[in-house]
Amino acid sequence: MKARRPLLALAGGLGLALAACQQPAFAAEEFVHAPAAKAEAHESGGLKTAIFAGGCFWGIEAVFSHVKGVKSAVSGYHGGTEKTANYATVSTGRTGHAEAVKITYDPKVVRYDQLMRIFFSVGADPTQKNRQGPDVGTQYRTAIVPLSAEQNRVAKAYLAQMKGGNSWGRPIVATIERGQAFYPADAHHQDFAAKNPNHPYIRRWDAPKVAALSKYYPQFYSRSFQRN
Repeated sequence: MKARRPLLALAGGLGLALAACQQPAFAAEEFVHAPAAKAEAHESGGLKTAIFAGGCFWGIEAVFSHVKGVKSAVSGYHGGTEKTANYATVSTGRTGHAEAVKITYDPKVVRYDQLMRIFFSVGADPTQKNRQGPDVGTQYRTAIVPLSAEQNRVAKAYLAQMKGGNSWGRPIVATIERGQAFYPADAHHQDFAAKNPNHPYIRRWDAPKVAALSKYYPQFYSRSFQRN
C-alpha cells in the first residue's frame, strides 16, 4: 500500500497545509560508503547543473544543500507534463514525474562523479525500486539524470561499476533517465529541512542522511545549509 503523507500546518504564517512525508514504523535506513568512481568527470566552463531523483525530495535537497560547491538545490518534479506537475497530482503516482532535486554546482569544488557517490551513499538506496524508505510509488523512483554528454558518460560508467560490485549486497535497480523538463515544487517545499528541522519526518529520515554525509565525506560537508 502506498504510504500516505498526513496533513500538517506549516509555520511561518503560510496559513495552508501540505501533504507531508509520513513517518511509519520502518526500520532505519542503511547507509553504504559507495565506491569512488573509476571514471572521473571533467567539466569546465563554470557552474553546472544536474538532476537526482531518490524518494522524497526533502531529504535529497537537504543532503546536497550541505555539500561544498553546491550553489543551489531546488526540489521539484522531473518528467511528466507541466499540467500535472503539482504535489497533489504527482502523489498519485500516475503522472510520470519523479520527485527530484536540480542542483547547481561548481565542478572545481565537487565533481559530478563525487556528487553521484554522495547521492548513492547517503541520499538514496539504489537497490529499492519505485520507493525509498517509507515512501512508495513510481514518483519515488531512484534515477540519475545526466544533462550533458560528459555527465552521461560518467553516469553510465558509474552505474555499471556499481552493478559489477557488491557494496550493497543486493541488485542495483537505480536507472539513468533522459533529461526532460524539470518543474520546481511550490515555495513551501524549498529548503524544507532548514525551515522545519523538528518536523518528525525530517528528524526520522533526513537528519540521519545529513549526519551520514558529515561522517563519510567530511571533506565535502558544510555545516551551513545552502538556501535557495
